[in-house]
Parts: sequence; C-alpha cells; structure tokens
Amino acid sequence: MDWNAQLAALDHEKYIRLYWFLGTFALMAFWEFRGARRKEKIPRKERWPHNLALTVLNALVLRMLFPAAAIGAAYLAQSQQFGLFNWVEVPALFSVLFTLVVMDWVVYYQHRAFHAFPLFWKFHRMHHTDLEVDVTTGLRFHTVEMAASMLVKSFFVLLLGAPAFGVFIFELVLNVSSLFSHSNVRMPDWLDRALRFLVVTPDMHRVHHSILPAETNSDFGFIFSLWDRLLGTYRAQPKEGHEKMKVGLDVFHDEKYLPVLMLLEQPFLDKGGKFAWNNPLKEK
Repeated sequence: MDWNAQLAALDHEKYIRLYWFLGTFALMAFWEFRGARRKEKIPRKERWPHNLALTVLNALVLRMLFPAAAIGAAYLAQSQQFGLFNWVEVPALFSVLFTLVVMDWVVYYQHRAFHAFPLFWKFHRMHHTDLEVDVTTGLRFHTVEMAASMLVKSFFVLLLGAPAFGVFIFELVLNVSSLFSHSNVRMPDWLDRALRFLVVTPDMHRVHHSILPAETNSDFGFIFSLWDRLLGTYRAQPKEGHEKMKVGLDVFHDEKYLPVLMLLEQPFLDKGGKFAWNNPLKEK
C-alpha cells in the first residue's frame, strides 16, 4: 500500500468525509423509504428539519473549535514524537488497524460514561429523546457532547501517537457506522446475525433506544459489537420486539420538544420543561 498517497488524501479529508456522509445518508434514507423496520409514527417533516439543522450547527461549531479535528492531534503527536506509535516502530497497516479498534473501544467507554455520570447525561439524553429512531437520530447529538467527545478522542489519539491516516479511517468509519446503526431499515434475520458478529447493526443498536432502563443501558457500541459482548452490556433483542417497543425517554416524550432550539435547551430543563440546571436527571 502506498502510504504517501494515502496521507496525501488527507489534504482533502473534509471533502472525502462529506462525500461519504452524503452517500451513506442518501443510501440509508432510501433503504428506510423502501424497507422500514418500524412503522413511522412521527412524520419525517416534523423531525428531520430539526435533526439536520442541529447537524449543520454542530459541524460549524466543531470546525471553529477544532479546525483540524482529531487528525490535528495525530499530526501534533507526530511533530512532537509523542505517543505509543512514535516510540515503538510497527508496520503501518498494524498501526492503522490498531487505531481503529482502540479508538472504537474508547468511544464505547465514553458512551457508557455519558450514561453513568449525571452531568454528562444532561447533554447525552437529548440523543435519546428522539421520538423515532432513524438515520437522522445518528446525527442528533448535543453540541456540548460533540465538543467533549472530540476532546476525549484527541486525548487518546495523542496517547497512542496514532497515525493521521488511521485517525482519518476511524472517523470515517465511525460516521458511517452511526448512520447505519441508527437506521430504521429491515434486513433478513440471517444477515443481521452474520453482521452483528463483527459490527453493530440497526436491530442491535435500536435496543439501546428503548424506553426501558435495562435496555437503554445496553448495546453501547458504535462500530464493533465485541465490546458489548465482552463487557457484559450486550442485549440481543428488545423485550417487546422491534415493532412494538417504545423508544425515547419518559422525560420530553412530546412533539413540542422536537424543534432545534428545544433540543439545545433540554440539558437545562426539568421534566416539566422548566429551567432547572440542578435537577436530578437519572430518569431512566
């Protein structure tokens, strides 16, 4: 593999990621339209404009705060000769694959932390208050959570001394995986079983969006399914079945909380929708 050519592609990483994002989004949206797993109760026109507006806002804010994203941390580690792969010489392909696997493990534990600690949950719960689970839910994260996640990822990229191309591949696969795993698509049972031995499938991750606490606190994985299996958080199917399961959270389970400004305000609201920063938020 010509690694110089691969690294040269990073000069256009934002465009490559954009094209992959648009292509994956279009594919999953079309698949949902032609073969939905669950019947849609809230029309797309009431949810999608707000979820997509939040996506654009997050992209702009992250580009301002982190112009080079996590790849910048990889270049910094390389320039300062800091981190594991700048101290230990390994084959380039190994460093890329290792970066992909370890960084997925990092975001798995980051996800668990966002559920476990009340301060983090204030912001992450907005992802769970969507009244449907589809491809746009994979983009529906609070801006503060997105910024915190970028800091966590950049920190571990520095510790790894991860190669810039490995970080690029990880970010690309992570984005595609989020769109895929949140999609409301139907696939044959045999295909779902085969895929989930390695990766998180829509049926696997949908369990995580159940309104039942035991199911909300399961299936935390983003790319690979093995972390949930190895670490005791795997749940194969929802108790009520995919068609009948109720998604979301008891808090903010109302269409009036769908507008983008309400999404941004949710961490600062109590169950009644009033401002209350110090409210207990372990509603699950």
